[in-house]
Amino acid sequence: MIENDEELLSHVRRSHERYLDELKALIAIPSVSANPQHRGDMQRCATLLVERMREIGFEAELLATDGAPFAYGRYGHDPAKPTVLIYGHYDVQPPEPFDLWLSPPFEGTVRDGNIYGRGAVDDKGQVLMHLAALEAHVRVRGDLPINVIVLVEGEEEVGSPNFESALARYRDLFQADLAVISDTAVYDEDTPALTTSVRGLVHWDVRVTGPSEDLHSGYFGGLVRNPIEALAMSIASLKDERARVVVPGFYDGAPELDAAIETQVRGLAYDENASAAELGVPQLWGERGVHPLARMWYRPTLECNGIWGGYQGPGHKTVIPSFACAKLSARLVGAQDPLAVRDAVKNFLLAHAPAGVRVHVEDEGTARAVLVGRDHPAVAAAASAMERGFGKAPVFIGTGGSITPVGSFDRMFGLPQVMIGVGLPDDRIHAPNEKFSLKQFFGGIETMAMLYDELAKSLPARERSAR
Repeated sequence: MIENDEELLSHVRRSHERYLDELKALIAIPSVSANPQHRGDMQRCATLLVERMREIGFEAELLATDGAPFAYGRYGHDPAKPTVLIYGHYDVQPPEPFDLWLSPPFEGTVRDGNIYGRGAVDDKGQVLMHLAALEAHVRVRGDLPINVIVLVEGEEEVGSPNFESALARYRDLFQADLAVISDTAVYDEDTPALTTSVRGLVHWDVRVTGPSEDLHSGYFGGLVRNPIEALAMSIASLKDERARVVVPGFYDGAPELDAAIETQVRGLAYDENASAAELGVPQLWGERGVHPLARMWYRPTLECNGIWGGYQGPGHKTVIPSFACAKLSARLVGAQDPLAVRDAVKNFLLAHAPAGVRVHVEDEGTARAVLVGRDHPAVAAAASAMERGFGKAPVFIGTGGSITPVGSFDRMFGLPQVMIGVGLPDDRIHAPNEKFSLKQFFGGIETMAMLYDELAKSLPARERSAR
């Protein structure tokens, strides 16, 4: 055991209530990046994080970007120590629909061993885990065993559109030996896990227009094509009866599952019927012949995320609407090229536009998938820290989600990365009643406190000088 471990952990455990108060203060700021009305809240949240880092002893400031500012901090410039870049995000998903929340989304309500609120686990709580652990080292030992750069961005939930341009602008500030990302989950409450793959992401906005204005469905039904019907047909045409995408070129670069991955996912405890029941669906659905966990972590998807058009108020308004809209997204794996997928889906929709309507497609967001090598010493260090924090060795899993900066760090800086999040699969991220288990929150702080020691040992100076 490293000297002062017990004193370090004792400091953390004595500070639980304070950590909860700090998380409540972060949750209370509605930093919704998708809504321009919350621009001031974004600034407030980033400022609060900068102030918190300064209290710990960091050199910290807001860094302007073409969108929401970065909350940036730096501790240590010792060339004999490794430099670790810790990434997180302070922006959150919109809270709607409000009526499905059991407690206000921006209050941070503690009940049944959890803290509820938008951003509790995604990602304010997991950012705070690091700040709490860093503070514990500084207060107990007077220093950190590594140099640390903290980067907390404000646009992850909208695809980080300005992230790479800001990284390029401040490139000199982000030179590091390793990136640590805590924006992921474990396998379940009893199975800690390290994430070794994230999927890429592409978005489309589809608009189908018909008549120049809404028409009386009694007079014009049967004469004019209904844009909602046409849009539904277009979306349905993207997949076959086996739930495979039929767009030519969509699967280019997506590797078939190898035997090792098949063995890995089948070795994890998983009940398909129980999962369906927990999700509230009659049965799971997806690409036939592929294990559900493999579908979720290692296979690409194409989904409709929203669809609207026509009258949606009380009662009935018998019209043929003038337009209908939908939002689509794809999750990518392996070497799939997001630009190629973006164009392939757009061209397919335009080429198969139903007669009698016009189809317009806009696209955005082109994040690549990333696979993290398990043989890097930093991954072993993270596994050791997680075992010390949760009392059990972690398994290696993928995540169905996408974290755009993971690809940016890989492509722009060639940084090895460790994805060490501690959320639970049922934390309802992006949904009403998002939560963070207090056991995971406090265990995560202890894990991060151990992680910095482990990384100091795993990245010796001779390896750093050889990079």
